[in-house]
Amino acid sequence: MTRPNAFQADFSGAYEDGDPDGYHCAAVPFGKAAGGKELAVNLFELPPGQTLCPYHYEYVEEWLLVMVGEVQVRTPAGVEPARAGELVRFPSGPDGAHNIWNDGQQAARVVMFSSAAEPSVCVYPDGGKVGVFASESDHWRFRAADGQVPYYDGEVPPTH
Repeated sequence: MTRPNAFQADFSGAYEDGDPDGYHCAAVPFGKAAGGKELAVNLFELPPGQTLCPYHYEYVEEWLLVMVGEVQVRTPAGVEPARAGELVRFPSGPDGAHNIWNDGQQAARVVMFSSAAEPSVCVYPDGGKVGVFASESDHWRFRAADGQVPYYDGEVPPTH
């Protein structure tokens, strides 16, 4: 049995070089380290002044557990702090929209729990985007304002 320790996690090499300032944080696939497949459990380190991800919602329930420090949590109800030891539930759909950032002077650590099932859909209300994650390699993001295309758009029937 593999039992990773959240307080001994190594974040060296876990920061993405391409993340823009304001969204620079490290992620460790904590659940996968324990052998998990159905539940996405990710441990994040948020330096001061950084945001975990853009404001978004998914069509699955998500959970936040603050491990170290304090973070600000934006939901449709407004912004509230969440402190070490606090657990926050984000319901499925628009009512569960959220983002998390660190206004403190020290790095914060949080664990996010979500479904690992694919395909999945994520909506980014501030950016007007939709993300579709069909598999580990098939990810698409598009602007919702581009609208729907007809079902047969771009399709050519086979020649019989």
